[in-house]
Amino acid sequence: MRLGLVIDLDTCVGCHACAVACKQWNTSGTSGPLTDESPYGPEPSGVWFNRVRHFEVDDYPHNKTVNMPLSCMHCENAECVDVCPTGASYKRAEDGIVLVDHDKCMGCNLCAWACPYGARELDPAEGVMKKCTLCIDRIYDAALPEAERQPACVVTCPARARFFGDFDDPESTVSRLVRERAGQKLLPELGYRPTNTYLPPRTAPPVPTDDVRRAQPVTGVEAWIPAPGPR
Repeated sequence: MRLGLVIDLDTCVGCHACAVACKQWNTSGTSGPLTDESPYGPEPSGVWFNRVRHFEVDDYPHNKTVNMPLSCMHCENAECVDVCPTGASYKRAEDGIVLVDHDKCMGCNLCAWACPYGARELDPAEGVMKKCTLCIDRIYDAALPEAERQPACVVTCPARARFFGDFDDPESTVSRLVRERAGQKLLPELGYRPTNTYLPPRTAPPVPTDDVRRAQPVTGVEAWIPAPGPR
């Protein structure tokens, strides 16, 4: 079994709901409604396991904003595990999830330097390295309804741009999406073999320029709109 995420870059709207839900579930230590004033106390703490980057691709008028969430890729060849001097970073054989044993971590930052995805962050309050765990406490919680045994980011995403499943199962949702949409790994040339996979944005239809619009006949409602006069 090899658990991980598929993220649809064509659907993600960059709302950061996944990042907020991740922080709430993993680092806030709160439950229920928060107060309007100083909701997290005088010294908010905790780290962000999931971040969303924004990129502009192509040139106007064919440009498009691509929102790209980034978190731990749970690599098959996890360099962060190899460089850890205490064995705090490890990869589970049963499901491929990369975790950090906080009792062994000494906060040396070697794993963060080895990770090309910027997925690890030192928690200054606890002095240990933290990262995405795929919400391991949720996905194996038999007390939760089966539909909710998914990472908090997947459950929360309003655009349904995130999918969780077993990449070793060829009939799982994530495997089918990767096949059908030509899913891509991030920085495959490094040889880390990340598990998380991205579905590339679809090619947008061409946007007609002003010259093309003027050459087309005006029909429908637009025919009743008067042309702008001289200024």
